[in-house]
Amino acid sequence: MVCEVCRASVSELRRGRCWGCYEQWVATRPVGLGARCLTCSEKRRRFLKTVEIFGSWHPMCFNCHGCAIQLEPMPQTVAALREAVSRERRKRDRRWGKPDSRVFVYERRVGERRSGRDDQLPPVDDEMIIEVSVDDNADLVDFDDITAIRDLVQDLRPTELAG
Repeated sequence: MVCEVCRASVSELRRGRCWGCYEQWVATRPVGLGARCLTCSEKRRRFLKTVEIFGSWHPMCFNCHGCAIQLEPMPQTVAALREAVSRERRKRDRRWGKPDSRVFVYERRVGERRSGRDDQLPPVDDEMIIEVSVDDNADLVDFDDITAIRDLVQDLRPTELAG
């Protein structure tokens, strides 16, 4: 067999290429905007690459891809692959074989740490809004003084102090 790219005689071809040319071709495949790792949902494009898995192309981060290619045997579903390369240590109880010596036994680590960060905006209530006013008679306005962050001073009247 002859590689279509470098014309080398090889015993095995992958998409018409030798393994070296195929690896170069895979490394240059772009990752789309908004792509996330198939297993860990990593979004930073510099850590993502497009890999062929389960017969189609998916974005994966370098860490998950490195773990996935070492799996023997390879999981048959995406859910099983996610479970196999998961870095989440909280999924399983690590205290097995030891008695729980806590007085109040409850699960301290509840909820998903990394879900919902991008999709939800933080709630804004009225106490977070700051009103700034400038005296109209002022000739020179010092904007550094206006934008400085200071502690809130409570209005204490003498009648409240005597109380």
